Parts: sequence; C-alpha cells; structure tokens
Amino acid sequence: MRLAGLQRFSLCDYPGKMAAVVFTQGCNFRCPFCHNGSLLSSRNPGQEISAKKIFSFLRERTGMLEGVVITGGEPTLQPDLADFCRAVRELGFLVKLDTNGSRPGVLKRLLADNLLDFIAMDIKATLERYHILAGVPVDIAAIIKSITVISRANIPALFRTTWVAGLHRQEERYLIPAMLPENTRHVFQPFKPEHALQPDLCGMEQSRAAGQAPGRRSGRLPSPVDVSPVDQV
Repeated sequence: MRLAGLQRFSLCDYPGKMAAVVFTQGCNFRCPFCHNGSLLSSRNPGQEISAKKIFSFLRERTGMLEGVVITGGEPTLQPDLADFCRAVRELGFLVKLDTNGSRPGVLKRLLADNLLDFIAMDIKATLERYHILAGVPVDIAAIIKSITVISRANIPALFRTTWVAGLHRQEERYLIPAMLPENTRHVFQPFKPEHALQPDLCGMEQSRAAGQAPGRRSGRLPSPVDVSPVDQV
C-alpha cells in the first residue's frame, strides 16, 4: 500500500463512528475541485508513510476507535488493498472505503470477501458531463456498474457529490440524485476552494449544500459533509 497520511481521529468521516482516516497515494481522476492534489500522483516519496506506522498507531487505539476510513487518492488502485482491509479488520476495527467508483471489479471482490463495513462513492456529475468534473475521460459503464454493486451491497452505503457552483449546472441538483436507485442515500457536500487543483477555482467563495440531513435519495440538497485534511504521522 502506498500511504500518504493519517488523520488520527474523526467524528465526521465514518457516520456514527469514531474513526481514524488513512489516505492512499495515487488517483486516476483529476477533478478540478480536488483539495488533495498532493495525493494524485502514483508516487510522492516525501509524503509517503509505512503501513507499519499505521498499524502501530491502530494497535494503540484498539478499544478507543471504532473504525478506519480508507480514502485517497483512489484506494482501489492499490494492489494490496484487500490485504490491508483484512489486517485492519483483524485488529477489530470496522472498515469504511471511499471510492470514485472507477474500478467496480475491485469493489465487488472486497464485498464478496466481507472486507468492508461501509462504502461511500463520489458521484461527480451527470453521466454526460462526468469527464468535466472528473478531469479525465471516464469509463461510464464502470461508474454505472459501481453504483449497481454498491446499491446492492448488504452494508451501509452513501453516494455523495461535491457541489461546485462554477462547474455544475443547476439542473444537476435534481438529475444527479435521479441517477441512483431508489432507497439509496445521497448527499451534496460543499466545495472548499482553498486548495483546489484548478487554480481559478481557488478564489471562489465556498459553495454550500443547504437543506436536509443525509437521507434517502431526494431531489433536494442535504446538509454538507465535512472534508478532512491530511495529517502526517
């Protein structure tokens, strides 16, 4: 696993659980609004930390923390992700995975092996505009497959969209939730412009997703979900 950061404690990244957040290095998307640009390249020797340090920390927190969030970057790019999840669960922690949904086969195998307790997938935009918000050409069939795999999983799941007023169209407030199966949970979360990958977005006013708390699929805008920073061990 190429690991780039550890947030030692979070109350907002794993709904209802006290958790640590582990950040993986490398992503196959280049979302212009991304606030973790240092995690995009496949290698960043100056930032990477060892799994040994992560597990040393987790052993010290056994009985205090409830879960571990694996985020990125894009965790499903890591060839040893399953082994990492398994090792975390063996320490007694719940595992939540954050993903962009580009690799449904990986998600399917992790779920089949019972290695996940919660999964969250980012929905970037409506399908015809996905490449704009992802910053690269996207295999739309893979995105649709991931939505299907996650919505059919027998674990808690959440779909979420970072709302960027300068990039999204107003009708996407309703069209994005409509892409998802009935009885799935979707939230819009706020765009935080301070460290946006696309320079001209950095000066934008923070967009807010006002409305109800996270809930079932809806055309309304739920309340924002906090986005946690990367902290070094």
